[in-house]
Amino acid sequence: MSELQNDDHAYTLRLELVDEPGELLRTLRPIAENGGNLLSIFHERGNVTPRGYIPVEVDVEATPDRFEKIVEALKDAGTNVIQAGTERYSEEFTIILSGHLIDTNLSDTLSQIQATRNATVTDISLSVPQGSTRTSSARFRIAAEAGSTEDVLSVIRDIADEKDLRVIEPLTSGPLA
Repeated sequence: MSELQNDDHAYTLRLELVDEPGELLRTLRPIAENGGNLLSIFHERGNVTPRGYIPVEVDVEATPDRFEKIVEALKDAGTNVIQAGTERYSEEFTIILSGHLIDTNLSDTLSQIQATRNATVTDISLSVPQGSTRTSSARFRIAAEAGSTEDVLSVIRDIADEKDLRVIEPLTSGPLA
């Protein structure tokens, strides 16, 4: 065994993928291109995350440097990386957005929150009175990387300002259980 192989470690990646043909293959390319050795893939096509994505868990073997490059390449390729190795979202908070959520494209609002890359929406609950032209509200539970809660809240405030929504923030805060 070479010295380089002795530095290899096993890592777990938790990802979210869209349910489209070729998406899993597209996601695996950055792993191979950056020297990762696939150990296992758990693709839960029958399940969806709160945002409607397919959860996928990939175990890879790589040196720490290669693993960092793999994670960056996945993010650069637009893959939602929920967990990378021991990096976990460790802060959780809940906000409420109120206003014309349907008319201002709720899906776009979710996408913009996800684009921060240091947070993920773990749950959403929507309340829409009869008729989509009336004011609606949604409760978002958000998991954020340690120390990034204020940055994520700032992004959410900007989205709300852009879409003329009201923000009630945060209802709870603290470490994930």
